[in-house]
Amino acid sequence: MIRPIRRASGLCLVLLGALLVNAARVQVVESGRLDDDPANRRGAIARYAEPRGNILVEGAPVTGARDTRQQLRFERTYVDGPVYAPVTGFASQTYGTSLVEHAEDAALSGADPLLATFPLWNDLSRDRLAGGDVVTTVKRSVQEAAFRGLAGRRGAVAAVEPASGRILALVSSPSYDPGVLSGTGGQVKRAWAELNAAPTQPMLNRAIRQTYPPGSAFKIVTAAAALDAGVVRDVDAPTDTPEPYVLPGTRTRLPDAAEGCGGASLAYAIQWSCNSVLANVGAKVGLPGMVKAVAAFGFNDRGLAIPSPVAPSNFDVRMSVDQVALSSIGQFNTTATPLQMAMVAAAVANGGTLKEPYVVDRVVTRSGRTLSQHHQRPYRQAMYPSTARQLQRLMVRVVEDGTGANAAIRGARVGGKTGTAQHGLGNSGTPYAWFISWAQADDAVQPAVAVAVVVEGAEGAEAGETVRREVSGNGDAAPIARAVMEAAITG
Repeated sequence: MIRPIRRASGLCLVLLGALLVNAARVQVVESGRLDDDPANRRGAIARYAEPRGNILVEGAPVTGARDTRQQLRFERTYVDGPVYAPVTGFASQTYGTSLVEHAEDAALSGADPLLATFPLWNDLSRDRLAGGDVVTTVKRSVQEAAFRGLAGRRGAVAAVEPASGRILALVSSPSYDPGVLSGTGGQVKRAWAELNAAPTQPMLNRAIRQTYPPGSAFKIVTAAAALDAGVVRDVDAPTDTPEPYVLPGTRTRLPDAAEGCGGASLAYAIQWSCNSVLANVGAKVGLPGMVKAVAAFGFNDRGLAIPSPVAPSNFDVRMSVDQVALSSIGQFNTTATPLQMAMVAAAVANGGTLKEPYVVDRVVTRSGRTLSQHHQRPYRQAMYPSTARQLQRLMVRVVEDGTGANAAIRGARVGGKTGTAQHGLGNSGTPYAWFISWAQADDAVQPAVAVAVVVEGAEGAEAGETVRREVSGNGDAAPIARAVMEAAITG
């Protein structure tokens, strides 16, 4: 009997050893794969067992939580969801996260180990920490003014504080309520399908993810390139631009909406938006010079994030001279996000130095302890300070006695530039209306805000195509920019 018992005992020991080895394999080798397995709901249950941290605007939350008392307990809620959706994004138990909700998910969800009071505490306790709060740079009055100004029309607004890079507003229209995506079930799936199928694309963040031909608003970039390169030395001196202007190497005449553009000075060309002068100047700067200049403003940068990734604004690096001329007036393949064009205005307003734009100021624990803080830093030296001073003067002239009169604000110095961009097959689409600007209160030491507004499908005057194209920037986009600038100045 002893021998069978020994054999049985040995077999039991082998089986026990195998069990221990398998347990170790599962817990050590396979743990990562099992944690990530969609069928494993333990992670999701733990993730939603506590309320998510909040996103704050001027100290007040624009997010919240609802206790469902279901297995995935807490759902995300939003205050004025459509107004702040281009900043917050959504946090869905079904479809994940986007924008700030995604970029700061570790802190908001409580997964960031820095949230622990003591180092490695959560690794030992295995408890999920209370989510931290994200403090944004958004200014409520500016955001709401931009949202009201667009009034549901397709378009976007970006507003930046030139001296710091703080983003004061990001608005995309039409918008949506991210709260409809927060939970699970058929209702959420239907909302997701409807939002994605909508022809107006309400979930597209037009402020940072959509690029448009910038049209005449881009002429500020070309003017900066010409002044920095010495192609233009006196902004008030006549240029040698012929009338009519024929694109180099072609027989194509480039039309002007304004009168008196033949041989006009750069100052007059900016004031009245002469296509011929800026196309001629851009062609003289040449492709290498223009590529260098646009890069200084942030064009072609695929790494820009605020912290959400920003779609790169495009300026082709391989073009013929006639294409360079067209690109210099914001046409051909040149495209830009509204944020990029706000950065153009901000560089002028800030004396040529472009600060890195950002929307997350800091991340804090529920008790107020700071986990991370954004440090303001230069992004590019967009132009010489002397060039910026000259462009400030020219942009002020646009508002005081030019194409941008609708942006004027009593008690403030305002610089602006209208723009209307052709698009579609054979330029058949209704033009996009642009306005870029900056404003400085008369009693302030520096500009308070730089703004870019684009309105898709803007209609202008009925007096003819050339007039309609020029009026739309001033008539459709400039009033929105004025309201946004007034909100930034007055607080």
